[in-house]
Amino acid sequence: MDDFGIKDVFDILIVAILLYYLYKIMRESGTLNIFYGVMAFIGVWVVASEILDMKLLGTILDTFMSIGLLILVIIFQDQIKRFLIDLGSHRRWSFLSKLFHTKKVKSVEDHSRDSIMPIVYACRNMAKSKTGALIVIEQKVPLGSYENTGDRLDADINSRLIETIFFKNSPLHDGALIVASGRLNSAGCILPVSHDTNIPRSLGLRHRSALGMSQATDAFCIIVSEETGKISIAHKGHIEVGLTSAELEQRLSDLPVV
Repeated sequence: MDDFGIKDVFDILIVAILLYYLYKIMRESGTLNIFYGVMAFIGVWVVASEILDMKLLGTILDTFMSIGLLILVIIFQDQIKRFLIDLGSHRRWSFLSKLFHTKKVKSVEDHSRDSIMPIVYACRNMAKSKTGALIVIEQKVPLGSYENTGDRLDADINSRLIETIFFKNSPLHDGALIVASGRLNSAGCILPVSHDTNIPRSLGLRHRSALGMSQATDAFCIIVSEETGKISIAHKGHIEVGLTSAELEQRLSDLPVV
């Protein structure tokens, strides 16, 4: 204890912050039980190797730790990618750019009118006509690999175009529409399907795909049910069913990127 100093305090603080961010990401992706399991294994390893000095068990656990680290990197490559992208995001360091730039920021009203309202209008109209739809809005994690599974659009956000894409006779209506950087980037895209057993049986493939996308990335997903006409959203591994168009507008207004 005599050697404990300020460097050790920073060491513990950094480890605590990293564990918190890891916990937060795995909670959002629905893999929190695995996080608890890994922490329990590390706890047993520390007790056996460092505290009790159990040489045989410590050696076995050391071997598992060296192999297990590589396995964890492979299994959680999406979560690790999200963590690194979030860490290096320009929004986390925006205070530095504000010191050197005085660029005029677009008002919330203009932002809503140009990007949010066409999506809200389209979802409201499709809900009335019970037209199934799945719209994915990119946030910090790039969705380029998912965009490549569909057909490129690169069009302005327009409510009529969105409704046309999801019209029942359209060849693109079965896939997802990806919105990024204020543009309709791709349509007919294939998304990862969630295998979460807690999803209600009444929710179909669109809802499972939206939830799977929200678990794999930080994207904001909007679903319009073809059976009920209800509007739902999936974000950060959670799904919310039965939103009104006003509630959808509010959720979109709270997003940092549309």
